[in-house]
Order: sequence, then structure tokens, then C-alpha cells
Amino acid sequence: MSGQLTVSLVVYGFDEAVLSDTLLSLCHAVNVAQDEKVLGAVNINVVDNADHAAALEPLLRRCSEMSSDTVGFDIISGHGNIGYGQAHNLVIHGTDSEYHLILNPDVIVDPRALSEGIRYLQQTPAVVALSPAIADGKGASESGCKRYPSVLDFVLRGFAPAWLRQRFRTRLQHYEMRDLSADVACTDIPIISGCFMLFRHPVLRQLGGFDSRYFLYFEDFDLSIRARELGALGFLPQMKITHLGGNSARKGLRHILMFGRSAFRFFSGHGWRWI
Repeated sequence: MSGQLTVSLVVYGFDEAVLSDTLLSLCHAVNVAQDEKVLGAVNINVVDNADHAAALEPLLRRCSEMSSDTVGFDIISGHGNIGYGQAHNLVIHGTDSEYHLILNPDVIVDPRALSEGIRYLQQTPAVVALSPAIADGKGASESGCKRYPSVLDFVLRGFAPAWLRQRFRTRLQHYEMRDLSADVACTDIPIISGCFMLFRHPVLRQLGGFDSRYFLYFEDFDLSIRARELGALGFLPQMKITHLGGNSARKGLRHILMFGRSAFRFFSGHGWRWI
């Protein structure tokens, strides 16, 4: 049984070599899933929040050449920098499919990630979205699943020196759900990371996609909490990716301020937890 998939990927000030690796790995995973008859038609959408069309077109041509004729590629541009979530919404609201992948431009997709994820969703109707097993660029495990955060958790993760984080290691591991099995799927996840979210598309449409009031950061936390009202969020360790991104709280003053504004909106809307 094969399903249709749409993919949305938002770029702004991207690394061309990394984006190329991301797109090529995605195309490889699509090919594997189509060969196994898990996926049917696929539409990959790169949403350009800056003026990168000239650089993006050659990358998409390369992907098209290595894909089947049932895989379409589109660049959405000309709208300016409308924020991460709102950019994804252009695709979420503008397309219709069974499944939708929200993907960061710095993620390397394992060849079997889509076939494993789509097959699991087909077999597990109670789950509305899935998070993968994540490794960082050095091969170390990274957490894509979270328990509901406190303000202290974010201060420790983003701003505390290494020696202080080490003293709170047990607390942070609990928040990051490091107790999840590396082999067995879990369907009781409170929050999943926005770097790779495999959704049932009708659920995303019903939720209205991302809340556009979040320009950057916490839009995935908000979406996760709202999605749990419609079904379970799952963790599937057999669905693997490598995330090359860094810690958002260490990207300079402008990003810290955006992080703080989004954190305030999140806690104001979903409930403050200080400690």
C-alpha cells in the first residue's frame, strides 16, 4: 500500500553544500520507499525565505535527475522572510496528501527513514506524527523528543557552562527523554523536534499548521502540544537522521532575543513551569 507524501523545507542564508547533501539524501530515501511500494507520488517543496532561487534551481535539477517521474520539485519564493512556521504553512495549506514531512535544510536522511516511518504510520493509526532517532554531525545521539520544559531547563541547556550542565545532567536527560529505548517505538511523546516531523497531512491541515505568531523557535513545541489533542506522537528509532545544526541559544544576541520572545509566548499560552 503506497501513500502520497509532500515535503516542505525552508531555507534562509543556507549552506549550499549542506543543503545539497540534505536534498540528495532525501531523494535517495524517497527512491527506496518508492521501490518498496511504501510511497507513491512525492512533491518536494523548497520555501525560499530570501532571494536564493538562482542557487536553488541547479540543486533541484540534480535531484530531479536522480528521481522517478512521480517525484515533483517546486521552489516557492518571492514572499520575503515570513518566519519558519509560516513558510512551512505555504506548503501545508497549498497541497493535499496523506503524509507530510517537515524537514530542516541541515538534516541528512537515512536511506530507509521514509520507508520505515510511512510503514509505521500505515500500521499505527493512533499516531499522528513521528520523530526519528537523531545523531549529530559527529555521530553522537541527539534528542528529538522532549518532556514539557521548564524555564530552568532552557537556561541550563542554552546558557549554563559545561560544569554546571554536568551537575544537572540527570535532570536534563529526563527532560530530553534519554530513557527512551534505542530499539522499541514509543507512542507517548509530549513534544517532538521540528528538524524532522513526519505528520499525517490531514492532521496538519486540521491544526492549521504552525502558529504564525512564532517567527522562529518554539513553533514545533506549540504544534506538538496541539497535535496531541488529535492523537499520539511517536518515536521510531528505526527511522534515522543526522542533524548537522547547532544550539540555537548560541547563535548571537538577535537569535537569543527571538528565542526569548518565542519562549514567553509558548509558556504564556501553554503554562509556565519555572523549575
